[in-house]
Amino acid sequence: MSSDRIVIAGGGIGGLAAAIGLAGKGVPSIVLERAGEFGEIGAGIQLGPNAFHAFDYLGVGDRAREMAVYIDNLRLMDAISGEEVTRIPLGDDFRARFGNPYAVVHRGELHRVFLEACQAHELVELRTHAHVTGYEKAGSQVAAVLEGGERVEGRALIGADGLWSKIRAQMLNDGPPRVSGHTTYRSVIPVEDMPEELRWNAATLWAGPKCHIVHYPLSGWKMFNLVVTYHNDAPEPVAGKSVSHDEVRKGFEHVNPLARSVIDKGQDWKLWVLCDRDPVMRWTDGNVALLGDAAHPMLQYMAQGACMAMEDAVALAEELGAQQERPEAALQAYQNRRHLRTARVQLQSRAVGEHIYHPDGAHAALRNAVMRARGPGEWYDQIAWLYGSTGLEGAVSFETRAAGR
Repeated sequence: MSSDRIVIAGGGIGGLAAAIGLAGKGVPSIVLERAGEFGEIGAGIQLGPNAFHAFDYLGVGDRAREMAVYIDNLRLMDAISGEEVTRIPLGDDFRARFGNPYAVVHRGELHRVFLEACQAHELVELRTHAHVTGYEKAGSQVAAVLEGGERVEGRALIGADGLWSKIRAQMLNDGPPRVSGHTTYRSVIPVEDMPEELRWNAATLWAGPKCHIVHYPLSGWKMFNLVVTYHNDAPEPVAGKSVSHDEVRKGFEHVNPLARSVIDKGQDWKLWVLCDRDPVMRWTDGNVALLGDAAHPMLQYMAQGACMAMEDAVALAEELGAQQERPEAALQAYQNRRHLRTARVQLQSRAVGEHIYHPDGAHAALRNAVMRARGPGEWYDQIAWLYGSTGLEGAVSFETRAAGR
């Protein structure tokens, strides 16, 4: 019955993960997607061990592991000198420390894992051409209001409708996202077009003055994902605009020729101007809550946007599953589990961009010296707060369990 279901606005990774997580707790839902079909825009994303913790909780762990590419290292290169600054090995010691691997995937393939799981579950209803413009509450029920005036009712509404969330706009009225001034260009190329000397089984970052280049293999080593970012003080949000090769090259004429050779191989480039928001303490309005980018949009520099959305889905399923007759209390508990952790990732993503990805001169030299001095164990200690957690506030971390504490 519609009175028992949860309404989810947005059919991206976060919205579908929330639906399948709720279904696993016996909670029905309907997912409303504004587009004519379910799909994801973009190419590669990185998945830390915390993403695999979420996959397992949500019941898609085996399928997710089948389509992932398991890389050997995270590599930081100096984009000016061409020298390696440091690497973090992701082999047996890493997996033992954090209970799961590090991998890279195609965003569309990951989305399909969740879509197929939702399509196969009787408690998940999927609907396209459903553009949610706001919500209305009436007693214990809430309705997502669609463009055209139709209302889709349930006992709770989850706004998983992304950076430009209509649910957030009504709930918080906090204006547009913050424009970072960083312009990202994305491409994928066949593996045979990747310069042979750079066909590393690694997520590689070339960090340079006000710019960086990232590349890693995708889709069973059929292609390489390229992401290049230029801090050019872009003033306005842009998403998915096609751009010429010459425009992409403009911000990278000063970098090492080997790093620049990756850009030369790119094709069909598309542009995004990166945006985020300051963390907030409130994501709920009674039986309405935000999830993923609608709640905590972040810059790309910790590679955690999708991971945080999946962790949100885990926490949401945990709380609504435990308090099915008290959705307002469940959503408040969900928010309380998540808001400090996601705030930390939002703010550290900004800091990582400033101090690791884009510094120049003495700032860059200090970065290189500090990062070269760390061994693998020290790196693992530095990232344990992020990768060793399930994302559930108060839950026992994988590190603690492994140590028998």
